[in-house]
Amino acid sequence: MTASDYLEFAYRTVVAAGAATLPHFRVPIAVDDKGGAGYDPVTAADRDAEAVIRAAIAKAYPGHGSRGEEHGFERGSSRYTWVIDPVDGTRSFITGQLHWGMLVALHDGERVVCGVSHQPYVGETFLAAAGGPARFRHAGTERILATRRCASIGDAILATTSPDLFDTPRRAEAFARVRSRVRLTRFGGDCYAYCLLAMGLIDVVIESGLHAWDIQALIPIIEGAGGVVTSWDGGNCEEGGELLACGDPALAPAVRELLADRRSSSGPPSR
Repeated sequence: MTASDYLEFAYRTVVAAGAATLPHFRVPIAVDDKGGAGYDPVTAADRDAEAVIRAAIAKAYPGHGSRGEEHGFERGSSRYTWVIDPVDGTRSFITGQLHWGMLVALHDGERVVCGVSHQPYVGETFLAAAGGPARFRHAGTERILATRRCASIGDAILATTSPDLFDTPRRAEAFARVRSRVRLTRFGGDCYAYCLLAMGLIDVVIESGLHAWDIQALIPIIEGAGGVVTSWDGGNCEEGGELLACGDPALAPAVRELLADRRSSSGPPSR
């Protein structure tokens, strides 16, 4: 099997699983709180979609493992593990907003092989195999994605899901330093913000507190479009944590310096 074969399987699977989420969207639905620090909602849409994806994997690749947000980690007999976020952006989902999606990635034990981000309600899919181009599929059409050039922080558009992600003084101050230098900041992105970065509409995404299932599917999409995604200090981000994505790789060092407080944060406030 090639990376392209796995990618097309992931695409078909996540589109099919989208049917399990739509009956629950923008209708009254029971919401459970998984607990922990803060409010962590989950619905039948999350659980049902992950079950559909896992069933498809077990049928097509019985030796592969599955690692998902809702149903845990089942190791396989091979080196391959599928990493699943059935509804990335459950808060957006339960409030009827569009910034949510389904994420599926395949990891071979060393790196992410491929990734798909799908929004069932609008029918948009972003996908890429490692080392290949990022693609956008919608309404029977497909096009190659490309990030845009933006070497100056002052020209950049910054996105993050919520200021609540920056839950310590260090993180909040780091985000504020970057925000004070960019042209525009937008909130509420969930996984869709990274996809908009791959489309060339956003320049920087900064987040914290992510898990492997929140980011692995997005890594080949961002890289395949010409961007870069790392931890705040420039390291590997496959397990989540503090995330920085830049559409223009030339912008990343300056943003990392601000996150680490190695550069003056003087400048006009973001609008």
